[in-house]
Amino acid sequence: MIELKHIAKRYHHKADVDNPWVLTDVNITIPTGVSVGLIGPNGAGKSTLLRIIAGMDVPDKGSVVSDSRISWPIGLSGGFQPNMTGRQNVKFVARVYGDESTIESVVDYVRDFAEIGEAFDRPVRTYSAGQRARLLFGMSLAIDFDVYLSDEATSVGDVSFRQKATKAFKERIGRSSLIIVSHGEGILKELCQAGILIHNQKAYWHDDINDALSAYHQVAGAA
Repeated sequence: MIELKHIAKRYHHKADVDNPWVLTDVNITIPTGVSVGLIGPNGAGKSTLLRIIAGMDVPDKGSVVSDSRISWPIGLSGGFQPNMTGRQNVKFVARVYGDESTIESVVDYVRDFAEIGEAFDRPVRTYSAGQRARLLFGMSLAIDFDVYLSDEATSVGDVSFRQKATKAFKERIGRSSLIIVSHGEGILKELCQAGILIHNQKAYWHDDINDALSAYHQVAGAA
């Protein structure tokens, strides 16, 4: 279970005197085992809320309470040590989240999943954005989490890799759940049961992803 209690967030810019709020008073409980699509207009705060759930960003008000093991947002390529190789980064993460006995199996999984060839043993600073995303995707899936967070991760790479990514998510549904930001309605319907619509700084829970998408279309049509 993930409980969002009175979450509010704004980004402080010196040039912007008003510093408008991105999210205000978000109160939602995400049940255990339920996969959720985060939807809303561009700039509504979807990625912001995902980072707050992951603990990568701190709300100005409110708190996140959870008894689940939550991944970092797959699709956001930050967090790598740029001067280390892909292999070295994976080994570091494997030590943090596992133990010495699992390191090599994690490395093998990520290398095979990411499909970046010799770049796996080159410094991450030399990677393209796509290579970083592939590495992070594989690294995330190599670690067992209760909840996987995804920010447009299934749009990374070519068609075959996107299909591979979707298949990997499907395989985890049942033993894990997803919270996914995507503009692809097909993937949301395929992977999610419920939805959260973010609009005008507020978040609205829908038990059915189809209802959430319908509400989004109404919002988009009124804009």
